Amino acid sequence: MIPLRPAIQTMAGYIPGYQPPDIACWIKLNTNENPYPPTPKVRDAILEELGCDGASLRTYPSASSERLRQAAGELYGFDPSWIIMANGSDEVLNNLIRAFAGEGEEIAYIHPSYSYYATLAEIQGAQVRTFSLTDEFRIAGFPQRYTGKLFFLTSPNSPLGFAFPTDYIETLATRCDGMLVVDEAYADFATDNALDLVRRHENVVITRTLSKSYALAGMRLGLAIARPTVIAALDKIRDHYNLDRLAQAACLAALQDQTYFRTRCDQVTSTREFFTQELRKLNYTVISSQGNFVFASPPDRDGRRVYEGLYARKILVRHFSAPLLVHGLRISIGTRQEMEQTLSALREIGQGPDT
Repeated sequence: MIPLRPAIQTMAGYIPGYQPPDIACWIKLNTNENPYPPTPKVRDAILEELGCDGASLRTYPSASSERLRQAAGELYGFDPSWIIMANGSDEVLNNLIRAFAGEGEEIAYIHPSYSYYATLAEIQGAQVRTFSLTDEFRIAGFPQRYTGKLFFLTSPNSPLGFAFPTDYIETLATRCDGMLVVDEAYADFATDNALDLVRRHENVVITRTLSKSYALAGMRLGLAIARPTVIAALDKIRDHYNLDRLAQAACLAALQDQTYFRTRCDQVTSTREFFTQELRKLNYTVISSQGNFVFASPPDRDGRRVYEGLYARKILVRHFSAPLLVHGLRISIGTRQEMEQTLSALREIGQGPDT
């Protein structure tokens, strides 16, 4: 018998959003990808790095991603020693659990939020504790002192879209004996972020991704900002060549073109507000979002019915089977035209069996 660890043998594994093979035939609004391409400077940087014969690919990339750390440091106002680059922010989340939570030790997060935390904990053999939300989108029953090794706080929250106020996050930091990891995958679409808390609290880590706001999901790029001692620990356990040459070139070009970046983010947030207003005119319940998506519930609270109606019309959104989420849909924000087509489809589908 193959001697797998029991936890690996029995675990279900994380299931990402569906990627259809005929992707060009769909309006794809299920994985919170950016509807716009990255800055043209990304393509130029990749071609320059590749060269006319691709000879650069025969040698290893920078192991430290130092130029990227410097660029991110200049952008966010931190010394590069406070920053680590990663193969998507998922790599950082994984390594944080590996660095801080041993087998049998506890990590925690909110349900609903990013379900991959549970998978990473299971791989490590860590114990999981979940907290629910109040009607005001605060954590229900959070203890005066949380003694677990890591608490993951997704803000803006996915799949719901709301963001926690910075002063509330700071209060949580003072109540965590372990590390507070603020997962800010969608912060570039929000009106605020928690970056300043890293300077004020040694147990705060901020994680970011270039998949959403920088339209680089296909390159797998992310980063974390934390105290240098934390960054040094993460540096020890990451893959020593975790970012390839082309990914590093793309990342640097994207970070340095903030004018293009801001323009595209503004387009997404403007379309998000338009789409939210139009959904409410259709009597959908929509949580005010700070991400590049909305969580919306039809009047009959039958999210599956609407999902199937959209799917039949080649519009792909995210429906969750969890009891807390089954009534609604997470809908990524596409272009204005894509959202208008989605609204037309929703009108055809109707509000319930009697419409």
